[in-house]
Amino acid sequence: MGRPKPLLPWRGTTLVEYQMNSLLRAGCEKVVVVTGKYDAEMMPVLIDRPEIIRAYNPKYAEGKATSVKTGIWELPDDVRSIVLLAVDQPRPAWVIERILNEHTDYGADITSPRFNDHGGHPLIFNSSLRIELASITEQGEGIREIFKKPNITRKDVLFESAIVRLDINTPEAYKKAVASYADLAEQR
Repeated sequence: MGRPKPLLPWRGTTLVEYQMNSLLRAGCEKVVVVTGKYDAEMMPVLIDRPEIIRAYNPKYAEGKATSVKTGIWELPDDVRSIVLLAVDQPRPAWVIERILNEHTDYGADITSPRFNDHGGHPLIFNSSLRIELASITEQGEGIREIFKKPNITRKDVLFESAIVRLDINTPEAYKKAVASYADLAEQR
């Protein structure tokens, strides 16, 4: 992206701040923000917020699994549900809240959104899968390892908006997302 993705301008703030605020408004009590290469640059937006837990991942260059594992170890002991959402997948609070509510109501091990027969984000895991999440590897398909385990109950939440599939991985995708987000994020 040419600059730290978490600090890209987004809806009057930065991507990371937008994401933290959406998670908190949706009902998350604590948000673990896993940092890596741009830890120092992100520090100003993470300090003085008691509901935010900063977790530095010194192995960030080894892949996403290392960041998931870093964040898992920082979770409070009494956590009931674990919401996984990358900073480049901005979601409005209503999307996260809806998936969280479905997860709680259904009692699944894993709850995930779907749009047009494709999976999306955020993913929500029951805290009973904490050890499994802390054990994922890049070589073993990361989180997909857990989805393939037998006896895992799963709840899919169907959406009529592609918002649950939005993923900003290129400068072009960022420009497109900035232009289309308001329409995509509209509650339906």
